Amino acid sequence: MKKPNLQVALDHSDLPSALKAVIEIGNNVDIIEVGTILCLQAGKAAIEYTRKLYPEKTIVADTKCADAGGTVAQNCASAGADWMTVICCATIPTMKAAAKEVKEVQVELYGDWTYEQAEGWLEAGITQVIYHQSRDALFAGAAWDDTDLQKVRILIEMGFRVSVTGGLTIENLQLFSGLAVYTFIIGRGITAAAEPNSAVQLFQAEICRIWGQTK
Repeated sequence: MKKPNLQVALDHSDLPSALKAVIEIGNNVDIIEVGTILCLQAGKAAIEYTRKLYPEKTIVADTKCADAGGTVAQNCASAGADWMTVICCATIPTMKAAAKEVKEVQVELYGDWTYEQAEGWLEAGITQVIYHQSRDALFAGAAWDDTDLQKVRILIEMGFRVSVTGGLTIENLQLFSGLAVYTFIIGRGITAAAEPNSAVQLFQAEICRIWGQTK
């Protein structure tokens, strides 16, 4: 089973602090995400600066796009993003329009969505989804459980590359053992750590241990 990627989410409210964070850890993660709040606050500059710093990395613009997919995707791609996210309630035409402009589109699974909808995404050629424990749900006390893991398992069996995010820690990565998770997405668990680069190394080591790979 392939080793899952480690993606850092720059969930910052300003560009200087985001750049400071990514400079410390960017070389040691697999994917860099320009988070939704950062996209809203700093716009294309956040993507452009991240791309200049890491020309060889996969960069995601976490736009959670719901409409105007082609236009949003053009803006993201011109700034240097490889991938962008769309919200699961977006229409198939919105997703397809975005997919024409960026290398890959990831569907963010929030709220109510169905496996029937997911089949439609696959038919449209979209093969990446992101399964969440949302930030607000975590603040309300939610935690990963068997229901979440079963949904992740079904999505993988359907043929999706499934990334997971929300409240991930070194300790709870073990919950996903045996699942072909594509990417673990971690924000403050890395960037707000006392020693962010050490946190990255610990996450990478634990991923390698569980999935029996070497970095």
